[in-house]
Parts: sequence; C-alpha cells; structure tokens
Amino acid sequence: MDVDGGNKRVFNRLGGTAGDPRNQKVCYHWLAGKCNRHPCQFLHSELPRRTSNFNTWGRGGGGRGGGRGGGRSGEVVMKGDKICNYWVQGNCSFGERCKFLHSWSLGDGFSLLTQLEGHEKVVSGIVFPSGSNQLYTGSTDETVRVWDCQSGQCAAAINLGGEVGCMISEGPWVFVGIPNFVKAWNTQNLLELSLSGPVGQVYALSVINDMLFAGTQDGSILVWKFNLTANCFEPAASLKGHSRGVVSLVVGANRLYSGSMDNTIRVWNLETLQCLQTLSEHTSVVMSVLCWDQFLLSCSLDKTVKVWFATESGNLEVTYTHHEENGIVTLCGMHDSQGKPILVCSCNDNTVRLYDLPSFAERGKIFTKQEVRAIQSGPGGIFFTGDGTGQVKVWNWIPEPTTSIQ
Repeated sequence: MDVDGGNKRVFNRLGGTAGDPRNQKVCYHWLAGKCNRHPCQFLHSELPRRTSNFNTWGRGGGGRGGGRGGGRSGEVVMKGDKICNYWVQGNCSFGERCKFLHSWSLGDGFSLLTQLEGHEKVVSGIVFPSGSNQLYTGSTDETVRVWDCQSGQCAAAINLGGEVGCMISEGPWVFVGIPNFVKAWNTQNLLELSLSGPVGQVYALSVINDMLFAGTQDGSILVWKFNLTANCFEPAASLKGHSRGVVSLVVGANRLYSGSMDNTIRVWNLETLQCLQTLSEHTSVVMSVLCWDQFLLSCSLDKTVKVWFATESGNLEVTYTHHEENGIVTLCGMHDSQGKPILVCSCNDNTVRLYDLPSFAERGKIFTKQEVRAIQSGPGGIFFTGDGTGQVKVWNWIPEPTTSIQ
C-alpha cells in the first residue's frame, strides 16, 4: 500500500508478467489494502465480473448486505481517505468497489490487533505499569478497568465515584485524577492512597523522582513528595499562575511544562518551583505538551502543533508550526518497528494522524467513531487508543519484511 501525500491509497497499479497464469489472480494483500510488493506478481485490480466478499475490520470482517447498490463489475476504484459510514454500520454492499475506506486505518507499518469493550463513556487514560502484565484504562464513566494482557479480558472494574480526568503510571504506581482527589495505588504491594487538596476535576498528572504534580480545574498545580519512611505522599506546594484549568503536564530537562485552558504554557523550575517563562503563542486551549529530544511540542484547539527550542538565553521560542484542518486533542511520541520516532496526533474530526519526526511527513491515519482522548505506547511494539465511545483499540507496529535474494 502506498500513501500518496497522505491523501489517497493507490489501487490501480498492475503487477506480474503478461501471459503468466498467475497474472489472472487478484492479490489478496491488495484487496486488504496492505500489499507492499513493488512489483507484485498478482493483479492489483478486479477481474471482470468478479465479486469479492472480503472486508477488513481488524482481524474480523466488516458487515455487508442491503443499504446501497453495488458498482459495475471489474471497475478499478481509487480509494479516498474517508471511512465508509455504511461499512461502519455493517451494510455497505459495494464491497471493494466502494470509493470509501473499509478499514479503521490508512497507512503502512501498523495494524489493528484487537478491541477492548467495556467502558460506557470517554476513555480518558491508558497506562501500562512496569512489571505488570495488566493494562489499566480510566473513563468518565467513573471506572478504572484492569485488562489481562494475555486473554484480553477485563479482570476487574473499579468504581471510583467520580469521572476519571487523567491517568499515569510510574514504576508500579498508578495515579488517577478525579474531582477533588488523586487516587494512587501500588500494583505490587496493593497499597491504596487518596490524596486530597485539588479543587475540581484533576485534568493532568506528571511525576519525576519523588514528586507528583496534579493540574486542576481551578488553574493551580498541586505538588506532593513521597515520604519513603511513612510510605505516603505529603503535600509540598501549590503552583499558581494559570487563570484557568491546567489540562496538560510534562517533565523534561529539569523543567515542568503546563498547558492550560488560558491558552498559555508555563515553564517551571523543578528545584525552586518558580515560573521561569510563560508561552503565549497559542490562540486556544493548550491540550497537550510533549518533550522530544531537545524540543518541546505542544498542540491546541487552534489547529496547530508548535515545536519549541531553547535559545542561547534559555528561553523557549517556536521553531516550527505544523497546521491541521481541525483542533488537536492530544499528542503521543513513540517509535515504530525500525526505531524511527513517530508523533501521534488525535484531532477532533475523529481521526488520529501519524507523522515521522522531525520531518512531519504523514505516515498514516486512524479513524474512530468519536475523538480519541487517550493514546499510550506499550511494550513489544504495541500502542493503544481510547475514544469517546469507551472503546480501547490495540495496535501494533509491523516489522518490515526482510527481502531474500533468489
């Protein structure tokens, strides 16, 4: 499969040698939109009067049946970059002749492994604690679900009595932000703690060394330090400066970066806990901040991703701005199967865009029924997305096939 400028998949390339009987077979991988042979010995087009029942939906089949009439037999169809709504509903009868995608993704190098069903509302957090074989997901349905990574089954559903605004993990610890509290539990010794102090919903969490930070609805950032002797977290500080809720936090280069509904990013010194700089280049809510290499990346509902770099004076300045057609909800950095850095951006048009770094060349796209609020990389080349319907999808990076010389 080719990605043509990130806009179209090209399905009209023919392969094989003229007269070869193999040339009368249609490539199975091409039908699935995943053929990467150049050239391919099989056809990359429909045979005349041929009807295929093949649909792709992860590892299963998408529905077919009534709803729309079929196209002309033998027609070569150029696929657009929009998902077929009839296919989503299970009643597209165009099959491979449909001009819209019958797949939850567009692009090469990754594929859908499975879907985890159980949450009833927005998935707001996904974590994979180190040393654990369980995945934790949180939702605005007021539950945290624990998933067994071997079976893919839900092992437990914990009712927290409040909407989950965010989740992170550090070592064996899982931290969950809910209204007026941060819940913490140790997955190894099963110690559970409830940290009070936040006013309103806790939207963002970050941890470094023995300090835990929580971004809250009232615009403050609460800080706790872990007391190893007492085996508890003790209040340490409250950082003031933002005029509206703090919705994103990240730590890097001995700095804490906070993104807010007041459209700004504040830079905090981790030793003194003083604000060093306020970044005001975004024109709407700063939804997510991410440290990558020597850069800070931020995204906003103003439809931009900004890349920041420190000048000789130590202040951050925008060195590059990437534009999207829609607001950007969250960012996640990861590496593909070849170790190449990838930026994953969720947009509020119900798509997730994947870009190579540092070029921002489009790598692929994921489609969802509602916007993705949580993205998390995992071990062994897998990553997770959680959307507004409560569905968690598990994806994996596909190793590039090795070419043998015959």
